[in-house]
Amino acid sequence: MDVKGKTKDNEKARLDVVELSLREDLELVQLHNRKLAKPKANYTFSPKDDKSIYKWISELKMPDDYASNIARCANPDKVSMHGMKSHDCHVFMECLLLIAFRSLPDFIWSALAELSRFFKDLCSNTLKIEDVVRM
Repeated sequence: MDVKGKTKDNEKARLDVVELSLREDLELVQLHNRKLAKPKANYTFSPKDDKSIYKWISELKMPDDYASNIARCANPDKVSMHGMKSHDCHVFMECLLLIAFRSLPDFIWSALAELSRFFKDLCSNTLKIEDVVRM
């Protein structure tokens, strides 16, 4: 979500991308004034999308005793989340992540869907050997 001070996407990381020849679309671009610009990755949201996601979370209603009031953790005006309990984070990763980030391109969303399913399976009450092998 490109939160200032919370991202590891810095100039040094982008130089590593160039060195490893991983993704040309993420390489630093030199501007006309000799400064380097970091192009936005295709998995980041626009400020409008950020605000709409936080607004959706702030209006979210959850069943009683399923999760605490996750809506109180979202602040759409400041575009931030705060005060989530560990169970709230699990609920968000396992259930809400896929809904909140559906506007991402399909190849990114499908990776998030697999990750969400992995955490849901890993944190289930019963874990079978076949499921561990599959994961």
